Amino acid sequence: MRIAMCVEYEGWNYFGFQRQNECKSVQGELERALSMIADEKVTLSCAGRTDAGVNATGQVIHFDCTKERSDRSWIMGTNSYLPRDIAVSWACHVDDSFHARFSARARRYRYIIRNTVARPGVLSRGVSAYHGDYDTTLMHTAAQCLRGEHDFSSFCGSDEESRSKSRFVHYVSVERHGPFIVFDIAANAFLNHMVRNIVGSLLLIGEGKRNVAWMSEVLEARNRDAAGPTARPDGLYLVDVTYPASFALPKRDYIGPLWLE
Repeated sequence: MRIAMCVEYEGWNYFGFQRQNECKSVQGELERALSMIADEKVTLSCAGRTDAGVNATGQVIHFDCTKERSDRSWIMGTNSYLPRDIAVSWACHVDDSFHARFSARARRYRYIIRNTVARPGVLSRGVSAYHGDYDTTLMHTAAQCLRGEHDFSSFCGSDEESRSKSRFVHYVSVERHGPFIVFDIAANAFLNHMVRNIVGSLLLIGEGKRNVAWMSEVLEARNRDAAGPTARPDGLYLVDVTYPASFALPKRDYIGPLWLE
């Protein structure tokens, strides 16, 4: 049978989601816990392989097993074997046609900046701290050129394995909520470091070091050297993955702070 799950995790204690032989990973911890509950070796697939230090509130995984367990048992049992910074929020039986990665229609990431002079003590790894004077209206306006289908080579990490750098951005916004700057983006898929590289470029515009039109120039250049620096991993969250309604996947019960919804 095939089981789908939604997983939350804080990424700063792990070398990314993907299983690694000699490094601690989110996938490794999940497969260890799931194998205990399934009473057999479990290998999982995920919606998106997040980088080292990146968090998730809406990561989706699936795996196949032979042992029957209720959805509630999968949640409670798996969580009992997971470290405190990883948790399953829902689980359900799905049709064999479901695939956490290939069935997904869109992924949504959120990047949270605490924009104050003093660095944070609470949530010190849950947000990125930037103390510059940022104009979020300019940042939002500049980001709109990213909507639609484009070659995102200018915002791609050097170790990206995909041949095609073309991605379709459904939605992008930059908003201020008091001391927090919230960058929100949804696309069919993302390149390695794509979100952090986009944010790093928008910060230059928000601080007045580049004008709004520069973002379009960077996109059209298709050259990583044309863009700004990579923003820090702290504060980046995979918050949602969209699937066809026919799979009838559950919604998260947990309603978190504004910046995580």
